[in-house]
Amino acid sequence: MRYSRLRSRRRALASEINVVPYIDVMLVLLVIFMITAPLLHQGVQVQLPNASAKAVPPSSTRPMVVTLTHDGKIYFSHALNSRKALTMQTLLTNVAANVRLRRQAKGDTTIYVRADSHVNYGDVVNVMAAMQQVGASEIGLLTEPKAKHYV
Repeated sequence: MRYSRLRSRRRALASEINVVPYIDVMLVLLVIFMITAPLLHQGVQVQLPNASAKAVPPSSTRPMVVTLTHDGKIYFSHALNSRKALTMQTLLTNVAANVRLRRQAKGDTTIYVRADSHVNYGDVVNVMAAMQQVGASEIGLLTEPKAKHYV
């Protein structure tokens, strides 16, 4: 009888889980994500014009952004950053498909235009008008906040 009590005690002590290796793995993952997160947010560099306007409200989904560079290239980012220049027809196809998908999911269908300050105003208007023709009804312009000068 005494032998069975000792055996049951030994079994109870053997049921521990060592969590130290899991903590090490989590710390390594945390460091990796801290290093890579800023790299994922970078997009195409443009010099936005300065203007005093309200800030864009935060959204739960990643915004759709069309970028026009000073050398005439067009980029579109919606889910992941896009570093590949698009033709106007490819841009319009992507915009139409993404707007349709977001409307079905009842998500935000606003498209933001980031145009370099040296881009011709007519080119910006042409892109905006073409996007409206393929179904984009809400289009906004992104600017840099105007520097406040105190007198």
